[in-house]
Amino acid sequence: MNWLYVIYAIILAALSVITGEIVTFIMLGFILLTLTNINNNLKKMNEKMEQGKK
Repeated sequence: MNWLYVIYAIILAALSVITGEIVTFIMLGFILLTLTNINNNLKKMNEKMEQGKK
């Protein structure tokens, strides 16, 4: 799934250079990294809870 984020970032970077919105690209990058981190942590917590039920 990480390769999908790389492709997404490249597309956003190309669009931001064309439109001149570099700051927006950086902000979207931070948001994407944060949401990915939250998602990974929730998956880990869910796995631990599932193991505790067994």
